[in-house]
Amino acid sequence: MADFGFNEHHQNEVINYMRFARSNRALRLKTIDSCFQDLKDSRLMEETYTVDEVSDMLDGLQVLVRGEVEMELINTAHTNVLLLRQLFSQAEKFYLRLQTDISELENRELLEQVAEFEKTDFKANSKVNQETTKPKLAPLNEGGVSELLQKEITRLQEDNDKLKARLRTLESQAMSALDEKSKAERALKDLQKSQGDQQITNMEGTVAAMQADFEKTLNANVASQKDLQDCLVSAKHDLLRVQEQLSLAEKELEKKFQQTAAYRNMKEILTKKNEQIKDLRKRLQRYESDE
Repeated sequence: MADFGFNEHHQNEVINYMRFARSNRALRLKTIDSCFQDLKDSRLMEETYTVDEVSDMLDGLQVLVRGEVEMELINTAHTNVLLLRQLFSQAEKFYLRLQTDISELENRELLEQVAEFEKTDFKANSKVNQETTKPKLAPLNEGGVSELLQKEITRLQEDNDKLKARLRTLESQAMSALDEKSKAERALKDLQKSQGDQQITNMEGTVAAMQADFEKTLNANVASQKDLQDCLVSAKHDLLRVQEQLSLAEKELEKKFQQTAAYRNMKEILTKKNEQIKDLRKRLQRYESDE
């Protein structure tokens, strides 16, 4: 398997999949053989047959064989989807977006390499006992740039949430101060109606002092709010910059993964399956033409 550049672990994974595919293929071929054998045992009991009888037997055999082949093709497509699901699920954990090149599934050169591998390396490895428990797909890389960037994004988001909470607290304090001012103004109006000028003058001085304190507090809150907004804007800029770095890292990781042997091997397997499907279709067309 040196031509594909696989390491030992991935080579074993390919061997396990090919062993599974070959077992299903052999089982389906046995079923098709049994269809022909059943026809021989149950219908070919006489020495001569009419054209209608032969046509009827062939039509029945065609229905059986067609059903078996169609079932195998459908099952092959579905199992390939499940295999892709495992790979895509693993890739999504590391924020990768895998891509497939369907045209490579019909690459004759690669298909011949896979066929040669099945005849040589696969036969040699088939003598080794298969492991009783199959390990799950191992992560492509633990930690690395993606993990560090993700941690940085999480930290910035936490800081952003803290700043928003503090801003809400200051806004609440400002609203409370406005309410106190409104209450004081209403109290002043009530006193103006019930008390004399001296009391009103004293109350006005108190209100003026309260208003001065309020304006001082409000100005301090406004300055603090402005600082918090500046910090929030800066944190947002940092977050956007880190997200851009993460996107670039993801693209780089995705590009590297597309150059790995696992990615090429998936293309080769899918190419082989498509070629088998085309070959079966051609055989069915020749079979229908012969009829």
